[in-house]
Parts: sequence; C-alpha cells; structure tokens
Amino acid sequence: MDVSIVIPAYNEEDRIVPCLAQTLAYLDAQSWKSEVVVVSDGSRDRTVEVAESFSGKHKTAVRTLEYQPNRGKGYAVKYGMLRAEGAKILFMDADYAVPISEIEKTFPLFDAGNSVVFGSRTVPGAQVEEVQNLPRRISARIYTLIQNLYLGISFPDTQCGFKMFTREAAQDLFSRQKLTSVIFDPEILWLAKQRGYKAAQFPIRWRHVGDSRIQYTGFRKSLFVFQELFRIKGLHPDLRYYQR
Repeated sequence: MDVSIVIPAYNEEDRIVPCLAQTLAYLDAQSWKSEVVVVSDGSRDRTVEVAESFSGKHKTAVRTLEYQPNRGKGYAVKYGMLRAEGAKILFMDADYAVPISEIEKTFPLFDAGNSVVFGSRTVPGAQVEEVQNLPRRISARIYTLIQNLYLGISFPDTQCGFKMFTREAAQDLFSRQKLTSVIFDPEILWLAKQRGYKAAQFPIRWRHVGDSRIQYTGFRKSLFVFQELFRIKGLHPDLRYYQR
C-alpha cells in the first residue's frame, strides 16, 4: 500500500458522502495504490453504514473502523493512523475543507527528506476561500503564540486537518500520543521535534466549513484548550529534553 487516507468522523453521515466521493474519484485516477480508512468516533447516526456503502465499488480500498463511545478527534486519528497500511499516511477532515488533490504538494517534501508534512493556512501561497469570523481568528492567533512559546516550535498553523507522515514516523509518534482532544496536533508536532523527525509545512487551499463537530468557543471551552496544551510536556517526561 503506497498511501493511506485516514478520515476521523463523528456523526458525519451527510458530509462524509461528498468527502468520500471526491476523495475516491481522485485516488482511483492515480497510479499508486491507496486506501481510505474511515474511523467512526462513537457516531450515533448512520456514519458507519454510509461509509461502508463505498466499499468494494472503487479501485481504492475503503475500510471503516468503529468503536463506542465517542472518545474525541485525537483518539480517532490515533486509532486510524496506527491501523493504516500505507507507506505514507495522511489524515484529513470529513468536512473536506482541504481538497485531496493538495496531497500532491507533499511528495516533493518527502523526497527532500521530511518525515512529517502538513498543510498551513497562514504561510505564503495559502489560499483561504472563506475566512473564519474575526473573534475566532484573533483567539487562534493568541493560542498559537502561547502554544509556540510553550512548546518551542515555530509553526503558525498547527490545527489544519491535513497532515501526512511516513509510516515509520506515524507508528512512532501516534503510539506515543496521549491527548485525545483536538489539541493532539501540537502534541504530535512537539513529539516529532523531540524525536528528531524533519518536518515541513506547505501552503494549503482551504475553505471554512460551518457546523463544525468541534466547537471550542466560550470561556470554559477555551480554558479546556489551554489546560490540554499545558499537559503535553508533563505527559512525556522522558522526552522533555530528548532529541535523537
């Protein structure tokens, strides 16, 4: 298997249809062998049934994994990444905010020796078709500033749901992942730094999709985000000063 696409999904019976249709149409047209792994994160709707309806109808293999109860996006991504079979493994969001064709930008970066490659909405060349509201953009910038200072990283956008890894890096990093919430992204990038993996970001084409299954607005939820962030180093005491 050359490439695996992991899609975490929680109650996505509607949005998963165009996501899978467009993703599979693209993958079926490629010369490399690929699979799509849908991970139902304790969904209570027909997400599993809808995803399974795509299996066996395409050149690209489609697998659906499920568990109960809902555990969080971070857990769903980890669950899929550790069970994917590709030499390169990408996770992307079910809302299809980033088109699958953006995967083509990753291959030269892997050829250059990177093990972790991820899309960014803020680096030069990025195309944001519909921006988020102003309060959300301001809060995101404040969070990113604090996050980067705390973790010692310099990425302006760690939350874009389009990240790809070599199989070696995916198995190593996601087996160490502790957080199950949406803050797993900076944990993975910090782990990559501590473990000595070369990482690169690239400009993404992205559009804002409303009705997100993940909402972190309001004081209490914002507080939770920072509580999760500040747990990262303490969850990995053996790696706080380690670089291979």
